[in-house]
Amino acid sequence: MTRTVRFHELGGPEVLKLDDVPVGEPGPGELLIQVEAIGLNRAEALFRSGNYIVPVERFPSLLGAEAAGVVLTSNAPGFEPGQAVSVVPAFSMNDYGVYAERAIVPASAVVHRPESVDAVAGAAVWMPYLTAYGALVEGGLRAGDTVVITAASSSVGLAAIRVANRVGAIPIATTRTEAKKAALLKAGAAEVIVTSAEEVAPRVLELTGGRGAEIVFDAVAGPGVLELARVVAPGGTLLLYGLLSGLPTPYPGFELGMPALSVRTYTVHETTTDPERLRRAVAFVSSGLRDGVFEAAVDRVFSLDDIVEAHRYLEAGQQVGKIIVDLRGTS
Repeated sequence: MTRTVRFHELGGPEVLKLDDVPVGEPGPGELLIQVEAIGLNRAEALFRSGNYIVPVERFPSLLGAEAAGVVLTSNAPGFEPGQAVSVVPAFSMNDYGVYAERAIVPASAVVHRPESVDAVAGAAVWMPYLTAYGALVEGGLRAGDTVVITAASSSVGLAAIRVANRVGAIPIATTRTEAKKAALLKAGAAEVIVTSAEEVAPRVLELTGGRGAEIVFDAVAGPGVLELARVVAPGGTLLLYGLLSGLPTPYPGFELGMPALSVRTYTVHETTTDPERLRRAVAFVSSGLRDGVFEAAVDRVFSLDDIVEAHRYLEAGQQVGKIIVDLRGTS
């Protein structure tokens, strides 16, 4: 038996329960890992509440797609007991979940953890950097390009700033209030636009000499895409990877006079479920980790017993970086 976070109905953080459940043995292509740390993602709050792009198929339901730990049992080539690993989001939470002291996961969703990366960092770095790499680098961001990054104080936003700098691009970050501006500048943003104080489009056009941004990397969506689309350079792309606004998202091309604009959605699964893309992404992120350009941005650490409070904090949206649940010493 192992302590596992499950929910037996849709709802707020309070529906999360710590249950003792049998963990079983890994099947072909699977690993059993001792979970040392869990990275929390907004997708998990949406899944728990029934608002995610994938509906919950059964109850009780598992939760969680990002973690760090140690292999206990391997039923897949390339992994041996005792190896330090990280789990990346590459599966449906209807099938697997890592909110547990021990968890079975598909080996295709597991990467070897560098010696220099501890458990907390190992649960914090991969999803943000794989998301940013797949969207920006695989999406064609080049040296000298400008990228506008909304909701930039999230773990993905902070990673996107560093990925943009890594390839020689110019990251312009947006945030709602002055409170997070200093942290974004410290993370490497070339400019920070505080959206409560100024409009995004005029400022971006001013900063780019009227050219606009080759990529706008947006986690908010909703009606605000109309303003963001105005700053996409001719032939550029508006990449929507989140729906923080919770509002309907219009297609902006017609209202703006049908400019040369590409609008598309993106999820990290585009990168993590494609073996070749994942191979390139892991090489890129590992390189940045080795030379210290990439680092884990951890806002706050909770215990597994405090998972409800951790989800409340996640939904409050005040964090700068990643929220982690640390299980070391609890099992």
